[in-house]
Amino acid sequence: MDENKIEEKMDDKIKEIEIFLEELESSLPSDFENYKSDYKIKAICERYFEKIIEAVVDLAFIFIKEKKFGLPEEDIQAFEILVENEVISKTLALKLKDAKGMRNFIAHQYGKINDELVFHAVTEELIPDIKEFILAINSKT
Repeated sequence: MDENKIEEKMDDKIKEIEIFLEELESSLPSDFENYKSDYKIKAICERYFEKIIEAVVDLAFIFIKEKKFGLPEEDIQAFEILVENEVISKTLALKLKDAKGMRNFIAHQYGKINDELVFHAVTEELIPDIKEFILAINSKT
């Protein structure tokens, strides 16, 4: 795949993530009580959480391929490769790994989903962490 195609794929993936973030932010209720009592809002937030993390992992793989850093065997290894190559901080990598773990938990329903944990993750962590990730990727392209 030539460089223009890879850059185009990266741009498309970043736009996709930004759209998902906008949709998520516009769907967020004002507080946890509203979130907890509205099954539609919970479903929207959980689904966008999943989609955002999937797209972030895709973006990490595209970026790693473009920079020829080698291909990770597992999704979370992509974040380690980005740390090793000074694209993202260790702190951000840990947050993204945690988000990937939560995404898997939500997607596969490994038990009762902790609404408070998801609400906190979406409102306090996911959005700024993903924006930081996009900035880091953009600064290295």
